[in-house]
Amino acid sequence: MTRSDRYDLPLSTDSDLAAERYRAGVDLLLSLWPGAGEALDEAIAADPNFALAHAARARLHAVSAQLTEARAKIAKAAELVAANGTERERSHVETLSYAIHGQGQKALASALAHTDKWPRDIVILSMPLGAFGLLAFSGMANHDQARVDLCERHAHHFGADDWWFLTYRGWAHGENGDVKLGRALTERSLELRRHNVNAVHAVAHVLHESGANEEAQTVISGWLPEYPKSGVLHGHIAWHGALIALERGDTERALGIYNEHVAPSSSLGTPVNIVSDTSSFLWRMQAYGHAVPAGLWDDAARYASGYFKDAGFPFADFHMALVAAATSNSNAVEKRVDSLNQLIQEGKLPAGPVVPEICRAALAFAEEQYSLAANILEPVAHDVVRIGGSGAQREIVEDTLLVALMRSGESKKAHELLNKRLHRRPSPRDSRWLNELSSADIASR
Repeated sequence: MTRSDRYDLPLSTDSDLAAERYRAGVDLLLSLWPGAGEALDEAIAADPNFALAHAARARLHAVSAQLTEARAKIAKAAELVAANGTERERSHVETLSYAIHGQGQKALASALAHTDKWPRDIVILSMPLGAFGLLAFSGMANHDQARVDLCERHAHHFGADDWWFLTYRGWAHGENGDVKLGRALTERSLELRRHNVNAVHAVAHVLHESGANEEAQTVISGWLPEYPKSGVLHGHIAWHGALIALERGDTERALGIYNEHVAPSSSLGTPVNIVSDTSSFLWRMQAYGHAVPAGLWDDAARYASGYFKDAGFPFADFHMALVAAATSNSNAVEKRVDSLNQLIQEGKLPAGPVVPEICRAALAFAEEQYSLAANILEPVAHDVVRIGGSGAQREIVEDTLLVALMRSGESKKAHELLNKRLHRRPSPRDSRWLNELSSADIASR
């Protein structure tokens, strides 16, 4: 009897137990819920020659930033699939291997070709999607639209109530500007599978993009206690709650969430999440005019010093620049900018000049050279999407530009940007800033 995955794709294993544990493990992997590793290890124990179980375990190691283990597992999967795998399984393993070995462009091309032939192979279809997916980190300016196009091209292969596809389809539409559809899809996915971290994460984002902060806070507060703190995105989901409190000006609550869930001493997330969440929260807090308690920036810098030492990962490069700029380490920012410019000259940085420019702007802003920061950011702000991540994560660049404009006396430009943001969604903070600008303009006449 042929064993198959949840989408009826055949699996090269003779063990019913291995197939069942693989199906369970993949569901846990793609919902980012704890237990995936144990389920996949049980699949491997039931059939040590089951290549896709080794491949899925490699993918989980990669998601958890355990690169050595990921490479060992994918090498074993490649050895096994060469001996007894199908064409689909060989392509599946090869695509994962490209990604695990840092060959992003090859991985993306391979994933797109693979899913054209086997669109219901969701381990591979998941790879180009999401905030940290292959499309987001491709350096493309239109990766948000590309995710929508990919989902819509394959939507007819999935049922209306497929929790996994609803999550990623909703995420894609929400990030691309259709927050109404994104919300409907992601909320339905969370109803179908509550222990789906990617779904609650997507819901938090579409609520942020629609300005529904109180609803987002209710969702996060009601859901997060169910998610073990060991979960890879626990700290990041809490980060959303901290930003909501900061939006309201409730710094006590924002710092309470940060210290309990987000700070390096509290979070058990991956380095890219911890570096980006800590630096972006503290930077926003300071930029919004609140005092950052002593020691918090130093703690963030101490943690970050162990990671992303080499330039070339744009999303991390920018957040590392925030940490260095905020802690007066101008040499580190300048060295990273020089390295990024060298990569551009060598044709090795697809995201392009926006990366070193936003790093330079961060340093100028931290040194209170607000006119310079604004002058650097204005020409490149539209290209920030190239660094990847989500709209909510990249918004810190626009926040920095806006505050730089206000502090450098560019009230007309600040008015225009605030009106544009408020047209997109309501924001108590932006409304307050707009009122302050208007009052200052009246007083100066």
